[in-house]
Amino acid sequence: MKKVILGICGSPRKQATEYVLTETLNTLEEKGYKTELFTVRGKNISPCRNCDYCLREKECILKDDMYELYPNFQNIDGIIMATPIYNGGVSAQIKAVMDRTRAAAAANMDFLKHKVGMAIAVGGDRVGGQELAIQQIMTFYILNGAIPVSGGPFGSNLGANFWSQDTLKGVKADEEGFRSLKKTLNRFHEFMETYQRK
Repeated sequence: MKKVILGICGSPRKQATEYVLTETLNTLEEKGYKTELFTVRGKNISPCRNCDYCLREKECILKDDMYELYPNFQNIDGIIMATPIYNGGVSAQIKAVMDRTRAAAAANMDFLKHKVGMAIAVGGDRVGGQELAIQQIMTFYILNGAIPVSGGPFGSNLGANFWSQDTLKGVKADEEGFRSLKKTLNRFHEFMETYQRK
């Protein structure tokens, strides 16, 4: 049975971030994985209220488009979160997704346990906050029991890091970004082949 990888795009636009994530998932499909793409674009996903309704009822009180995403966590082996850089960090949309998984954890504390996770950050500037955003996604993985995978030393460090110059054309021309993606994907694939779904 093919292993399943969920890609979550945290950009409200169909531009650089979604392009990079789609290319990433296509590469993984060529390696024999099944992939699923969830994008926040066009979705209504409200911020978490931290109201604890989910702790009592094992579901979120906010009945919005997060309910399209919740079932996807059940049968995946890996997860990739991609975010554009807003004000030096993750987008509000991907942060809302991360916060709203509180309901998934309330229903099943191990909803991401032993799943392999990597991060992609796409910034309009070369040094615009990509590593800080990747760290925030990695922290989310650690808190939820996922296995965070970086690109390793000597060139990729925390994960796939892109400079888009705020255009789709710019991200396509970012050779350094795609090099960091290749290194990160190689390690992600290695971990995916090492760890089995529990």
